[in-house]
Amino acid sequence: MAWNTERTRQLLLDAAVREFADHGPEAARLDRVAAAAGVNKERIYQYFGNKEQLFAAVLTSGLERLAEAVPLDEALAGDLPEYAGRVYDYHREHPQFIRLLHWEGLHRGDSPIAAGEQRGAHYAAKLAALAAAQKTGALNTDLAPGELLYAVIALAGWWYATPQLARMIMAEGTETARDTLVRLVAKLVA
Repeated sequence: MAWNTERTRQLLLDAAVREFADHGPEAARLDRVAAAAGVNKERIYQYFGNKEQLFAAVLTSGLERLAEAVPLDEALAGDLPEYAGRVYDYHREHPQFIRLLHWEGLHRGDSPIAAGEQRGAHYAAKLAALAAAQKTGALNTDLAPGELLYAVIALAGWWYATPQLARMIMAEGTETARDTLVRLVAKLVA
């Protein structure tokens, strides 16, 4: 029977997401990734190189999944509050991604960014969409596109990065967090 390379690669990525989200890049163990994926550990080295490259692949794959699930192009950029709500929804369904970004920041914050060129291109496209929306008047120009995007990303993800703060600070809890987020972003771009 032929080996399904793409399926094996995806099994490894899925297992690595869980491992890195739970343990961080320093404490993650490749033998646990391989066992969870049900494949030989050598496949990790074959497909990804080493643990650092696997972590970069996990981050890049996560960003691609987010971009696919929650696109932001020129046509959608004028409704930034709705985009923020959809990013929030994504993090609610995939809380591991925000954890992975936090692990990256904690352990590699000052280091070169893993797959930085590819990941940077993802954000550059979003910045261009926001700039175009500002140029047409769909968004105000009080804040630069980078400031807007960073604020939306931070506001949308922080509810899941630190749910304990939401519980301590927000009397209503996270049930109304999405509505609060959308309202905040609407005020930000008004």
